Amino acid sequence: MQEPAQVAIDLGAESCRVSLLRWSAGTPQIELIHRIPNGPVHRGASLHWPLQAILSSLEVGLRKAAQAAPEGIASIGVDSWSVDYVRLAPDGQPLREPFCYRDERTVAAKEAADLVVPPFELFQRTGASPLRINTVYQLLADPAAGIDARSPWVMFPEFVLYWLGGRRVAEYTNATHTGLVNLETGNWDAELFRLLDLQIDAAPPIVRVGTVLGQMQGPLTALHAFRETRIIAPATHDTASALAGIPGSLSSTAYICSGTWSIVGTLAANPVTTRQALDARYTNLGAATGDFCFHTIVNGMWLLKQCMEAWSAAGRTWEIGDLIAQAAACTSFPGIVDVDAEPLLLDSNMPQRINNELTRLGLAPIPDVQGNEPVVAKVIFESLASRYASAFASLEQMLGRKLERIHILGGASRNMLLTQLTRERTGLPVEIGQTESSTIGNFAVQMAATQASGRPLTPESVRHWASRLCEGC
Repeated sequence: MQEPAQVAIDLGAESCRVSLLRWSAGTPQIELIHRIPNGPVHRGASLHWPLQAILSSLEVGLRKAAQAAPEGIASIGVDSWSVDYVRLAPDGQPLREPFCYRDERTVAAKEAADLVVPPFELFQRTGASPLRINTVYQLLADPAAGIDARSPWVMFPEFVLYWLGGRRVAEYTNATHTGLVNLETGNWDAELFRLLDLQIDAAPPIVRVGTVLGQMQGPLTALHAFRETRIIAPATHDTASALAGIPGSLSSTAYICSGTWSIVGTLAANPVTTRQALDARYTNLGAATGDFCFHTIVNGMWLLKQCMEAWSAAGRTWEIGDLIAQAAACTSFPGIVDVDAEPLLLDSNMPQRINNELTRLGLAPIPDVQGNEPVVAKVIFESLASRYASAFASLEQMLGRKLERIHILGGASRNMLLTQLTRERTGLPVEIGQTESSTIGNFAVQMAATQASGRPLTPESVRHWASRLCEGC
């Protein structure tokens, strides 16, 4: 009799994926069942996530998974980007489309909050770098958008778990991104909620990685494959899930989770909340294995995606592989820019934004004409690699130890030009990890949680299953 399958839902800012893990004679086989493009949408002057479109597509993917797994599906886990959330109406349905973290409504909210709880104090309390995109500032901005601050909320991946199983929780690794979890207790910081006049009763209870939330509910349970399916909270933050998908030890290893954003850092046994760490924009976030993801958020392939969309609108369409190849062949480019400059974090008109940054630095702008697209791409890749190098230099200084290698995960791990430039700029050997490491980590936690039968997960069990699953990749 064939072992039941598992499903991993990985929600990305650019695409959403439903993957199926099946077992054949004890050998794992992971198949991408369904993928849809994703991205924030403009609703008037605001930026939102198209929640209903995402849920509808996930239902399609889950039906495909059920059809492909007649042996039944034992469990489902969900991981996603962090900081965004869904407010719920009294009937448990979404109150409205969730805002995207890139929406500029948090600018004023953060300025006001900083007067009440200074950034360094908040950093020392929570370990989370006080970025304006963080959940804490989004919650503070809700009343100005006409949203009742007393309405219960749930983080984005946990909302999908809630949609599937009916239980509202916040998984620890994702909760730490809110800027509202106390470093010492690992729970919501009640005093911080009070200081900022936030409603702690609206927050969901925090659960640990690998918590079994119960049986799947809803119309999909009419399908035979879902009759005994359990809903499991993996490391719901996709970076924590991606790191859980690495089979070996990360001792003395730096990581770059490279995608829409670049997450650059390492695992640390204890949080680092010094002024230097704050100024270098490092953050301390929960890891699936019980330690801390100590990293900084760097702009990523968002820059190139925005440029490609602008060029396409002008009738200049490129395939990503061709663009990278021609960028690699560029023998000259004007220079590098600060990829974390505020204008480059916003959407639309990215080629002009990059030229504005070049001009600001006293460098020659790149004429926005056919044929110059690879030069812009080369500037982006050189600038990203330079930023990675400076991030690692800061990291080594703060930790007081040398890093020995870099492990690159995510979609951009296939970008050999960026990998080469990273190796050259940092002087460190680079390992290429799994492109879909978040999915592997999602499955690894599901398997470890099933084996643990309610006991806390161990790092060894998660790595064991990650190693087993990588055999099938």
